[in-house]
Amino acid sequence: MNSKYIAVVSLIIMAVGFAITLLLPDYTWILILQGGFEAGLVGGFADWFAVTALFRHPMGIPIPHTSLLLKNKDRIVNSLVSALETELLNKESIEKKLRSWNLVDRAGTMATNAILKRNIRAQVMDTAIQLVEKLPLDKLAPVIQSGVVSYLRKAELHQSADQLATYLLKQGYDEKALDYVLETADTWAKRLETKRMLGRLANEKMGEVKLGGLMGFAFQAFAGFMDEDKLGQLLQSMITSSIKDLKDEDNEYRAMIIHEIRVQVFQLTNQEDKLNRLKDWLILRIEEERTEEIIKERLEEVRSMVLAAFRRERDTGGRMVLKGYRMVTSQVQAHPEWMHELENKVSQAIVKLVENNHYRIGQLVKENVDQMDDEALVEMLEGKIGKDLQWIRVNGALCGFVIGLALAVIKMFL
Repeated sequence: MNSKYIAVVSLIIMAVGFAITLLLPDYTWILILQGGFEAGLVGGFADWFAVTALFRHPMGIPIPHTSLLLKNKDRIVNSLVSALETELLNKESIEKKLRSWNLVDRAGTMATNAILKRNIRAQVMDTAIQLVEKLPLDKLAPVIQSGVVSYLRKAELHQSADQLATYLLKQGYDEKALDYVLETADTWAKRLETKRMLGRLANEKMGEVKLGGLMGFAFQAFAGFMDEDKLGQLLQSMITSSIKDLKDEDNEYRAMIIHEIRVQVFQLTNQEDKLNRLKDWLILRIEEERTEEIIKERLEEVRSMVLAAFRRERDTGGRMVLKGYRMVTSQVQAHPEWMHELENKVSQAIVKLVENNHYRIGQLVKENVDQMDDEALVEMLEGKIGKDLQWIRVNGALCGFVIGLALAVIKMFL
């Protein structure tokens, strides 16, 4: 049964009991009951008045010091907001609670449990695929183009070129470049058409040579002995043999060539006029409309490759995701101070966020209360605490009844 009805019933019982005892003969036990019902009626009515006075004017009469909650609504709300801002959500209590939660550690545990599931890894890859598919490459291409141009305009090519040259030489790219040229030349020299071309050129040039005397006679004899095929084979053998020698790291001619390459590279880095012309040329080429299209095409190719790789990973259960996660966790475990630092930063960020915005909670509470009319506010409060307050009325009637019985008995012996 509703506690409000129980309170009303208790008051009615006391009133009815008192009225009946007035009509009965003045026997001792009747007088004792009468005293009990009378005190219970007074106690129940007094508590009804007190409980009702909290929310409204009893029986609609504007008796002083009644409807206390409505009269003091602003003060109550301000006190609640103040307590919320200064006590319930203060920095110390929030930070203490956050540290006891170990948010980063819990998040890591949850992530580990999730990443071990194949379907979760597949979902991660699906999300990554969707993100890559939605990348606005048509907007990204001009950004990259303008960024490169802006960088080149501001860049000091002399310093950058010097640093680049130093790096390339330290990494041995001068020797790698020479080896590449030698390998390419060796492949070209060994071709049949190369031999024929060399023989033909040599034969033509030998016919142009004009020498007299004994040397001319000897040269003409040599030329008469050699045909295009023999000349081509001779030159081809000489070239391939020289290339083979230059491939030897201990060859002195190879060392001279590498030395000359290095000298020329560093000389180029000191020629600012050539570097500036190179920079201007690069900027003009990059600013062309065709360059933006080329960037888009390259980005599309990269996207296609990334999507293909991501789809393969998804179909195989997201092994790349698991492998990457294990690499990260192994690094974190090797550096426990990272977790401690991250925990501090997360806690500080949340504390700062609450400190900067907890007043908004108080404002929200105040705004919501101000928007409620008196009737709605009273109804809400009665719904939350009215049940316990109604039991005060019941207890008042019962306590009054018991005290009335006791007083009536004491009165008889006096």
